[in-house]
Amino acid sequence: MSKAIVATASLAGCFGCHMSILDIDDRILKLIELVEFNKSPIDDIKTFTKQCDVGIIEGGCCNSENVEVLKQFRKNCKILISLGECAIMGGLPAMRNGIPVKECLEEAYLGGPTVGLNSEKIIPNDDELPMILDKVYPLHEIVKIDYYLPGCPPRADLIWNAVVALLTGDTMNLPYELVKFD
Repeated sequence: MSKAIVATASLAGCFGCHMSILDIDDRILKLIELVEFNKSPIDDIKTFTKQCDVGIIEGGCCNSENVEVLKQFRKNCKILISLGECAIMGGLPAMRNGIPVKECLEEAYLGGPTVGLNSEKIIPNDDELPMILDKVYPLHEIVKIDYYLPGCPPRADLIWNAVVALLTGDTMNLPYELVKFD
């Protein structure tokens, strides 16, 4: 039996959901029997080298680069999973959504307590930098999402149960204890 091809990415978030993937502990060895990672920080492959069966993405979209990465995942993955609150609702990064981008940039580069080295009062604006969006968007507002795994971060057992069921065609066994929030 051939292995499923899985890709993962982290957008605007803290990388905590990927840490939860690693928190499946020694079951990662069983996961390696089921999957081949393609584009993922887990194997450090930076670009898609083949069509993937499953894409798992954490974090929301706060800039143009996040949107492009997400669109590439949708194009290259048969199934796309939104992993964690940042991907599902924008999470903590979305706390800026009520503040105009201009004010956010001025606070970060001109008025914040750690901007003493910016004596020229420059707000970075270079074509090489991703454009900051008007707000942080949850993934489903940009592309079609097939599955949602909630949590901040989702529990390792939730990720394990959902991904293994999806890959093996088994019924997902996601009891309340795995999905609930503390």
